[in-house]
Amino acid sequence: MQALFLAAGMGKRLGPLTARSTKCMVSLDGRRLIEHALEAVQRTSIRKVIFVVGHGGEELMSFLGASYQGLSLEYVWNRDFATTNNIYSLFLVKDRLAADDTLLLESDVIFEPSILADCLAHPAPNLAVVAKYESWMDGTVVTLKDAHRVSSFISKKDFRWGEADGYFKTVNIYKLSRDFSRTKFLPFLEAYIHSQGKNGFYEEVLKLLAFIDTGDLAALPITDKAWYEIDDLQDLDIARVLFSPAKSRSALLQSRYGGYWRFPRLKDFCYLVNPFFPPPALVAELKRNFEVLLTSYPSGQDVQNLLAAKLFGCAPERILVGNGASELIGGMMPLLEGRTGMSVPTFHEYFERLGKGDLVPFVPSSPDFAYSADDLIRFAEREGLGTLVLINPDNPTGHYLPKSEVLRLVQALKAARIRAIVDESFVDFVDGTSRGTLLDDGLLSSHPNLVVIKSLGKSYGVPGLRLGVLAAADADLIRATRKSLAIWNINAPGEHFLQVIGKYTADYFHSCARLAAERENLVRGLASLSWLRPLPSAANFVLCELLGGRRSDELTAALLERDLILIKDCRGKLGIGDRPFVRFTVRDAEDNARLLEGLRALVPG
Repeated sequence: MQALFLAAGMGKRLGPLTARSTKCMVSLDGRRLIEHALEAVQRTSIRKVIFVVGHGGEELMSFLGASYQGLSLEYVWNRDFATTNNIYSLFLVKDRLAADDTLLLESDVIFEPSILADCLAHPAPNLAVVAKYESWMDGTVVTLKDAHRVSSFISKKDFRWGEADGYFKTVNIYKLSRDFSRTKFLPFLEAYIHSQGKNGFYEEVLKLLAFIDTGDLAALPITDKAWYEIDDLQDLDIARVLFSPAKSRSALLQSRYGGYWRFPRLKDFCYLVNPFFPPPALVAELKRNFEVLLTSYPSGQDVQNLLAAKLFGCAPERILVGNGASELIGGMMPLLEGRTGMSVPTFHEYFERLGKGDLVPFVPSSPDFAYSADDLIRFAEREGLGTLVLINPDNPTGHYLPKSEVLRLVQALKAARIRAIVDESFVDFVDGTSRGTLLDDGLLSSHPNLVVIKSLGKSYGVPGLRLGVLAAADADLIRATRKSLAIWNINAPGEHFLQVIGKYTADYFHSCARLAAERENLVRGLASLSWLRPLPSAANFVLCELLGGRRSDELTAALLERDLILIKDCRGKLGIGDRPFVRFTVRDAEDNARLLEGLRALVPG
């Protein structure tokens, strides 16, 4: 068996990184892509490696030389690399393909080394490594017969989204027997070049062989192993996350602030989203109208605010709709005068929107970070605050003040001429009802110092729509905050959601009640682990302290490495410091069981 790397392409989509270099010379995690690949080959029984080189070939040959970690390296030039494609590169090494069994690899793919071992150990002499198709993938896809044999290659013009669930993406790793190459693959490849020219792809030959049903090409679907094809800078960015060291991978993922659909095997226990909403009927309604929404301008702010006012029972002039609550926080916080106080640890967005020196943190003395309305009243008056911000339930602690206590706090702050900002993004998860909300026109009227903020993406399970609301009776604050917003700050699908969501109110509160019940199940499971101390929570997440000298960063890295579970390491947050705390999002029963299983496996007993 020999390995054959195709490395003649120009890689123009990688811009300056490949201006003079071939793609496999791009660095990832401190090493070139080709080093990652050759080290995987070196772990197998293969000792002979052939390269077809072209653009940047001199650099590659100089870098690798004639051998690499016991592998013998040979180079074949494709001098016409600028006007040909990979089918011609294979044509140039047809004699070598006919002489030996071959492991064929594209040089721009990074993969777990065990994939090669699985490929070589597979009993089929001719094999294509494939992965379940995902929407972010590009390139050749195939269909399988009986889940283990390639039945067809799907070209771009034949691609059908309605059939995509049955597609598999080629990983661009093939095992080809000498007999198959000599009797079928090479004769068809030469005929294709003679009739169609040199600027094609060898997959067209495999497609033809599959069409005439030779049945030679088996499939090796990989479901639990990482790989990535690197064609452009975004591909390189994603590959850096997938193949980064375990200790840094969590930080790299969280620095992306979402987009985790690009990592389909990842279980996200970090971001705070309702797993039980929206219901299938609402999703179907959004899909039904998506085409017209995609091609239409959304309405301006007046219409958006009217929709939100209808949903929450407020006067339209007292509510604003934002592109997520973060947009509204960013527009409001710079307007505040005086000192602003918050209990910590808490949601950092409010801190980050303040000027330096304006923040006054309140650190509760309770080991659970709990506090009372009286604690906050005394703190606000003692510090001479102009504004007190309350996240209720708080994030990441899950601490909750009942509505009666919050109203008592707001009333006391009103008497002291202190503004009260209450973020109730998680309040519906307390008991699955709307009893805890302050989004009420009467309450806003009687408490002119009150500002209520709510993230709809978190509670309604639609973070991709980026929706949030701010409500207040303070007309000046509403007017000034509105000026910071673009007239079309909400997209058409988000507007449509606000238009129809009222029909699903019962489903929504049912989902919140389900989450409250699942939260209690998760807390019981976490409490059964002697090395974890879960804090009481009224939200859709649970903050836990690690006991026995265990480190939160090590647990976070281990869960991600072993189980592809992403959690929030809260060490370093204001109010927590170096203490080992982690936060788990509440997901559905199946996912929560997977989390608990992973935790038990990491720390047996």
